[in-house]
Amino acid sequence: MSLNATPASNRLHIVFLGRTNTGKSSLVNALTNQDLALVSDISGTTTDPVKKAMEILPLGPVVIIDTPGLDDTGELGQLRIEKTKEALRSADLAIVVAEAAKGLQSEEKAIIEELKEKGLPYLVVFNKADELSEEQKKNFKEGLLVSAVTKEGVEEIKKTLPSLKPQKEDSPLIRDLLQPKDVVILVVPIDSAAPKGRLILPQQQVIRDALEAGALPLVTRDTELADALVKFPNPALVVTDSQAFGKVSKIVPENILLTSFSILLSRAKGDLEEQIKGIKALLSLKSGESVLIAEGCTHHRQCEDIGTVKLPRWIREKLNIEPDFHFTSGGTYPKDLTPYKVIIHCGGCMLPPMEMKNRLQQAKAQNVPITNYGMAIAALHNVLARSLKVFPSIAKIL
Repeated sequence: MSLNATPASNRLHIVFLGRTNTGKSSLVNALTNQDLALVSDISGTTTDPVKKAMEILPLGPVVIIDTPGLDDTGELGQLRIEKTKEALRSADLAIVVAEAAKGLQSEEKAIIEELKEKGLPYLVVFNKADELSEEQKKNFKEGLLVSAVTKEGVEEIKKTLPSLKPQKEDSPLIRDLLQPKDVVILVVPIDSAAPKGRLILPQQQVIRDALEAGALPLVTRDTELADALVKFPNPALVVTDSQAFGKVSKIVPENILLTSFSILLSRAKGDLEEQIKGIKALLSLKSGESVLIAEGCTHHRQCEDIGTVKLPRWIREKLNIEPDFHFTSGGTYPKDLTPYKVIIHCGGCMLPPMEMKNRLQQAKAQNVPITNYGMAIAALHNVLARSLKVFPSIAKIL
């Protein structure tokens, strides 16, 4: 991924909803001026949510999500509807597409009520305006008339969307912890699991955020960290990849603040105070109890994969137990979390903020403790208190 490309997790996610054959996919194509979605007169052409990252002016970088119809039938149809509902977890706003000649049907009314309950901004559009007479158009009172065929109303959608765009809080990763000209050392191990030729997303984002603060980020491998500290003995902060916590904590003097990329990311996307409860549950685990280790991205598993290999090994070694480990990745995430004693989640760099927020809220609502990779690894290496010193209000509740 280019360092200058806006990652999908930072883009505005717009989901298109409606019954089959309301023209959702055609409208996606008309709105984007591209053939992004497969279009057909056959009912149920869109069988799974389809995502596409792109630019829509004046909104900027977005992810368009085209979904199956809300009135899909049969056992397979119900599964498709469930996939559509899952797509709402990551959405920032929704476009409900109905047919102009038929008006709002029960499925569309139901999804609008669900959007209201979620507090998700939405726009209702009535497609296939080209099938109405001029007299019908003149007397149409329900909402915005559009036509994916003639492009009528498409520009109006583009003009309306910015007013619906949620005002996201600008959650800093590291810049609020730094002063201009502070040196911050970023420890980036290069090993078999590191993507060839690039830095992973949290590392990129922390570098950018440090530059926003006017600080001086120094990037080094763990193998050169000791040399870096000789040349820069008093950095304001050292940030490490969580996997190297044990090694790095022994190299960095106790008087220097130390934390991890994962903890910084989890602070920006979640509630660290709530995730401390997850650490307490993790450290009280017993053999046979179930642990869910969840990652937001999907990648080729290496032999020393952090989620499926290293974390379970560190848990076994630290606690001298054999838990029942379960793993999920990407958009897969259980609805029922109650079988798990604790959830250990990655920092969520590849997940939209809304998706990460929903996962944390879901765990809290089901009374299942949840924590993140960085805090779990720090706790398993006996450096959690130290890793949270950079956040005094959080550190004192440990």
